[in-house]
Amino acid sequence: MGGRLIGARVSRAEDVRMLTGRAVFIDDVRPPGVLEAAVLRSRHPHARIVRVDTTAASAHPGVFAVVTGADVRSLVRKPQPVIWRLGPDAPETVAYPLAVDKVLYPGHGVAAVAAVDRATAEDALELIEVEYAPLPAVTTLEQALAPDAPRLHEDWPDNVAGRTTVAQGDVETAFARADVVLRETFRFARQMGTPLETRGVVATWDPFTSRLDVWLNTQAPHLARELFAEVLGLSADKVRVRVPDIGGGFGNKFDFYGDEVVAAVLSRAAGRPVKLVEDRRESFVATVHSREQRIEVELAARADGTITGLRGTLHGVLGANFSTVGLSPCWTTAAVMTGPYAIPAYEMNVVGVVTNKTPYGSYRGYGLPKANFVHEHLVEALARRLGLDAHDVRRRNFVTDFPYQSPVFVYDSGRYAECLDLCLDAVRRAGWADFVTDARARGAHVGIGYSFHNEVSAFAPSRIVNMAGLDHSGFDEAVVRIDSTGHVTVHTGQTSMGQGIHTALAQVAAHALDVPLDHVTVVAGDTDSSPYTGYGTAASRAAAVGGAAVLNAATRLRAKVLRIAAHVLEASPHDLVITDGVVSVAGVPGRTVSFADIGDAAYRRPHGVLPDDEPPTLHEREVYDPVNVATAFGCTAVLASVDVETGVVNLLGYLMAHDCGTMINPMIVDGQLAGGAAQAIGGALYERLAYGASGEALTQSFAEYLLPTATVVPPVGISHMETPAEHIPGGFKGAGEAGVIGGGAAIAHAVEDALSEFGVRITTLPITPPDLLAAIREGGNR
Repeated sequence: MGGRLIGARVSRAEDVRMLTGRAVFIDDVRPPGVLEAAVLRSRHPHARIVRVDTTAASAHPGVFAVVTGADVRSLVRKPQPVIWRLGPDAPETVAYPLAVDKVLYPGHGVAAVAAVDRATAEDALELIEVEYAPLPAVTTLEQALAPDAPRLHEDWPDNVAGRTTVAQGDVETAFARADVVLRETFRFARQMGTPLETRGVVATWDPFTSRLDVWLNTQAPHLARELFAEVLGLSADKVRVRVPDIGGGFGNKFDFYGDEVVAAVLSRAAGRPVKLVEDRRESFVATVHSREQRIEVELAARADGTITGLRGTLHGVLGANFSTVGLSPCWTTAAVMTGPYAIPAYEMNVVGVVTNKTPYGSYRGYGLPKANFVHEHLVEALARRLGLDAHDVRRRNFVTDFPYQSPVFVYDSGRYAECLDLCLDAVRRAGWADFVTDARARGAHVGIGYSFHNEVSAFAPSRIVNMAGLDHSGFDEAVVRIDSTGHVTVHTGQTSMGQGIHTALAQVAAHALDVPLDHVTVVAGDTDSSPYTGYGTAASRAAAVGGAAVLNAATRLRAKVLRIAAHVLEASPHDLVITDGVVSVAGVPGRTVSFADIGDAAYRRPHGVLPDDEPPTLHEREVYDPVNVATAFGCTAVLASVDVETGVVNLLGYLMAHDCGTMINPMIVDGQLAGGAAQAIGGALYERLAYGASGEALTQSFAEYLLPTATVVPPVGISHMETPAEHIPGGFKGAGEAGVIGGGAAIAHAVEDALSEFGVRITTLPITPPDLLAAIREGGNR
């Protein structure tokens, strides 16, 4: 029944196409005459480019075009764009799609070839002669900050890419009056998203119209269109971006890459469509990295466990150049560091530092997992110092009065103590306490860890983020149509990448109109026809902002249907009801008119059927720009064992209590949370991008970059609450990143609990066996 579809566990409509092999991914897009491209990438972390000779490569059979960094620079109007800046006075990296004078990191593109196939293009790359003059590299934060450190950007005074402060309240007084002050330093390794499908682009430059037609596996097609136009000096109407099926995004495919511009330039030079798809080895150095930070903090508290102040310095260990999102992931960590706690005094200094590494960009969770790890570690440490229960400290400090002004965002709603109780009840019902007692009696090292998080979702209200430095909008546009047969089409800018968003939007429309779900089709993925979405499909916004836009449009369309039906049935719209696409007069059997009849009249035979004041067609458009973010929240509990002989951590149980407001499809929410949990496990126990002492990239495949497999991810149990966001139509909040936020802290606390006799404290992620063994032997932090 259409009217009960919000909240229904409906199978994803997208899955049939995927499971039957009918999906079309970027590598399946093959326009007539398409060439394939490859990029020559530097192995040097830092070097001057003395000479690039492409003569032999250009003459190689099957090669249609070869371009160098200098070639590309001469053809573009602007450097690679950065849409989020700290301010007008902040330093800026000036980067072009390929390196021009210097290479600044392993993987930095130097030249590119378009040929009849990928193998021929790669053969031609080997014929390009590049003479480098190596320069000293900086790969660690300490190296980059040293007074005598080599400068990555020679016109900068140092390697600091920007500074800003997030503050609220009187920090000095809070610390002067504190009964307890805790100090800690946290370190987070460099990591990245690893979607099953790598990045790719198919670009066609029309020499007669100067129009660029692009297939791109992007999360933000309208943003990509704007940035193509900006870099290439085109008007936006000369750029079309189409999105095929996407094999996972995780934020990696939100950023705008130089490779995409290179493909367009190669197409222009060759006069043919050009496909450029990175291979897996390339992805480790050419796709944005994330997570790497060092955070030094102090916490002030009273003797009863009330937290009164938090301050510190956050160093973001960036790559050599800014990615599309600049320093914003690090700023976000600082912006949400207080988490679900009412901490009246806060000050966090954010310092971005460039290093000879791949640019630092978007990854699921953005800055939230680091912030969560910090505040949850401090809550546990404070409880130990004062001899209190950690959950009592949480309850004492939870935000309880909403809306609540945090250092940056206004938290709209929350029932944090109830959510904590829901998680604790799930742990009790699972019998974890008895399991731990029995296991320890047998000499095993088993523990339980917790983490409470809140999540800024429904991103990004344009008025808020524009003031915060985002050079782009955050609204969403949707169009809902009923056709001449009474069926519904939803037009959206939201991108499907495996998360089921098109099924969710179909449910919203079917619910609002009260039509069968299989009567609704969702259309997206083409900037020539899809409505504009400012920030794309990212930041836990698709269901909240996109869903609200669809709901508003569908609700207005329903009102029009009722007006037309009232005219036909000679009744008041208030006396009509809709059931599965049929309008009837309440309490009068047999007086009905179907959506098909109304659609036929609205498009084909309006005369005499439509009211005189109703124009033909049935469609409504909504532009929804939220006035505020929405705050989802949850609690994660982990049961873990540690082998003290090997340092190996095994996860035995994983439970979550979660609230994302009104759930459109609980099954999809469960999938999002479980998928996020798997990535949290990877970030907590396995994943680390490593660099050698001289700056070389050591992580080049999954042999070196370990991911969690089905054998190490335990079943994830999920309990739900629903606290609707009152300011968002439908009450929707986001759930896309929630699963990844609290997992790292919960796993660390479970390990600490399992190793309580050794006094181990986890302040660094990931928790690798060698590091954990060292901490066990030393009886301290790692």
